[in-house]
Amino acid sequence: MGGVEQKVKVAHFRLCHSRKPFVVAYPGESQEMVLDAFVRALSCYGGVPRRVIIDNPKTMVTYVSRSKDRVFHPRFLALMNHYVMEPVACTPASGWEKGQVEDQVQFLRGRLFVPMPAFDDLDGLNDWLRLRCEELASRAHPEQSARTIAEVFEDERAELRPLGRAFDGYVEKTVRVRSTCLVQYASNRYSVPSRFAGQHVSLRAYAGRIVLVSGQDVIAEHKRRFTRNVSYFEPWHYVPLLDRKPGALRNGAPFVDWQLPDAMHRIREHYMAGKGGDREFVDLLLLAQDHGTEVVEIACDLAVEQNTLRLPAIVNLINQLVEPVITPLGEPYTYPQLTLRPEADCKRYEALYSAEEAAA
Repeated sequence: MGGVEQKVKVAHFRLCHSRKPFVVAYPGESQEMVLDAFVRALSCYGGVPRRVIIDNPKTMVTYVSRSKDRVFHPRFLALMNHYVMEPVACTPASGWEKGQVEDQVQFLRGRLFVPMPAFDDLDGLNDWLRLRCEELASRAHPEQSARTIAEVFEDERAELRPLGRAFDGYVEKTVRVRSTCLVQYASNRYSVPSRFAGQHVSLRAYAGRIVLVSGQDVIAEHKRRFTRNVSYFEPWHYVPLLDRKPGALRNGAPFVDWQLPDAMHRIREHYMAGKGGDREFVDLLLLAQDHGTEVVEIACDLAVEQNTLRLPAIVNLINQLVEPVITPLGEPYTYPQLTLRPEADCKRYEALYSAEEAAA
């Protein structure tokens, strides 16, 4: 992938009646990847079987006895309960209980990975694997030689239960945000907004992304990385800290490779060239906390078009964008008219004044 030879883990599914296969590749075989593989497989089949025969990996089974008794992992059991499927674990050292899959491992390895495929990324590989599985389904069925696997699958599809809402296949843990606004997961670090430094948040690991949650709110989301000992920053998470240290905008780790939109990058270069430009650009970035990054980006685009790069001019554009638009009335409004014209009568005042003097 990307010109580098890599090992991948492949999840393999097969419907027992039609023999239709489904395979999907991952960088590893952690539990969130197992859950994601099940969700993808059921989506591909377009329905839910009543029973699932599995092996005994630790991601699915936490205790294995010599009999059929098993203690399933709570998260895997949640997946089974969500789709209302019965999990059945094979007996150890009894490969014949899952013979369809065991035989197909060697078959699919030869059909799909020989010669070694080459792709830019894992998504490209998985798209190709799904197309190849559809092609393999055009083979003759091993028991009904007059029909193809795909034709038998159409009959089997009618017996599958409706798919319903997809299972949210994540693994969750509580982590503490470091003083550097980073949380660690699987040898890498991911940033969160600076206001959560020192707090505990929930980290939800998916097969392809990392989601950070505080209470009921999603506070950060990152693409999952499979490197080692690397920090991944979202520069907007650190912008509030620039109010006290605007100089960090030049050499701070979160801002070194910050890819800003073209208009904002041009304004940044313009400000940095002058004295005190760090402070001006930081003030512009801080406006995003009140009005949102989209509004600030639009204002910067307008400023570049109008060639007005000074901060007060950009602030004025932001105010124009966020001010409510007053819709004019369709027809002139007719106010109530007086039937009698009021007339000034000073005698009434004099009467009140005389009564006040008499009371005194």
